[in-house]
Amino acid sequence: MIYQVKAKFNFNKSKQFYQELTDGTIGNQKPEGLEIVNSMNRARIDRNGDINWTELCYCPTPLQHERATVYDAYFTNIQTQIIPDHIPMTGSSFMEAISNK
Repeated sequence: MIYQVKAKFNFNKSKQFYQELTDGTIGNQKPEGLEIVNSMNRARIDRNGDINWTELCYCPTPLQHERATVYDAYFTNIQTQIIPDHIPMTGSSFMEAISNK
């Protein structure tokens, strides 16, 4: 299923998260590492400071494995909604924002 995701990010952890996203730490994680990296590249920061992205996930509970291995260490208030296909999010680039921290 494809989910639209909205969450709050702990910007105090930007440097660590960006490094893990770009050095292969997360990308090499099986089975969903590349999807996490791709999702964060799609992610946008809206005017309220929320991070919004779309993500493909096959877990019985939305983002169950992704949250246990990555997301819960960096995000809070994660909300998901099933959508029929990936849609572009509006706002500024999340990856650009955390690369500058």
